[in-house]
Amino acid sequence: MSAASPPVVKPRLDRLAIGLLVACCAFWGLQQILIKATLAEVPTLWQGTLRTVCATLLLWLWCRGRGIALFNRDGSLLPGLLAGSLFAGEFVCIYMGLQHTSASRLTVFLYTSPFVVALLLPRFVLTERLRGLQWVGLSVAFAAVGLAFSEGFSATAGKQGQLLGDALGLAAGALWGLTTLALRTTGMTRVTAEKALFYQLGVTSLVMPIASLASGDSWGLSYPAWVWGSLALQSFVGAFASYLTWMWMLRHYPATQMASFTFLTPLFALVFGVMLLGEPLTWQLGLALAGVAVGIVLVNRKPRAA
Repeated sequence: MSAASPPVVKPRLDRLAIGLLVACCAFWGLQQILIKATLAEVPTLWQGTLRTVCATLLLWLWCRGRGIALFNRDGSLLPGLLAGSLFAGEFVCIYMGLQHTSASRLTVFLYTSPFVVALLLPRFVLTERLRGLQWVGLSVAFAAVGLAFSEGFSATAGKQGQLLGDALGLAAGALWGLTTLALRTTGMTRVTAEKALFYQLGVTSLVMPIASLASGDSWGLSYPAWVWGSLALQSFVGAFASYLTWMWMLRHYPATQMASFTFLTPLFALVFGVMLLGEPLTWQLGLALAGVAVGIVLVNRKPRAA
C-alpha cells in the first residue's frame, strides 16, 4: 500500500492551534503536579510504565473504533522505530533524572528542546527557519523559565548525584528535539497522527518496564483510589489525548513556532502548585510569566512586509 502525501503545513499558528497549544501546556503543567504527588505511592519508572501501557491500549482501541490502520505496510517502520526510540529515551531520562536532581533543575534543562528544534529543523525544512527577533523571543522565554526556577537551584546545591540528574535532563531535552526532527523530516510525515503516536508509545511501553526493573522499582497494583485517578488522568488526557493533539499539530503547523509555547508548561506547573498545593506566589513567577508571554509573541510575530 502506497504512503499518503505529506499534509500541507500552514505558515503560521492560527487561533485553533494557539488554543490547543495552551490547553496542552496547561495540562502538562498539571501533570507534573500529578506525577510529583503520585511518587509518594508509585516508584518513578513503574509509574511511567503504567501510564504508557495504558495510553498505548487507549490509542489502539481508538484506532480500532475509527478504522485507522496501524500495521499496514507504508514504509514507516524504520523511521517509526527511530522516533519511538528517541521518545522512549526522553522519558527514561526524565524519570531517572528525577531520582538524582530536583524537578525544578531538570525542568530547566528539559526545556532546552526548542533550541534543538530551532537549530536543526531548518537544515531540512527551510520554512522553519527563525529570524533574529524570533531567536531573541526564544531566548527570553527560556531565561524566564530559568528565573522562575532559580530558587530551586540553590535549594539543591551540593546534592550528591545532582550533576548526573542535570545531564539526564539535558539529554531528555535533546531527545525531545530530535523526536520532533524525526517526525518532521522522515517518512513519518506521511502517516496519520495516530500511527506516529503509536510508534512512540509502543516502543516506550517495551523500554520503560525494562528500565523500571533495572532500577529496582517495586512493582504493584494495590494503590489508593486517588492514585488510580491520577494515573487515569496522566494516561487518558496526558499520554493519549494531548500527545495525539500534539502529533496532529506537528503535521499542520510550524514546529519551531509550536516549540515556543512549550515554555508555558513549567510555568503552569508552578501556577498549579500555588493554586492546588498552597505553594508561595513569588515575584520570580510573575516576572517569568510575563517573560514567556513576550517570548512567545516575538517568536510568532509576523514579519514586516518587504
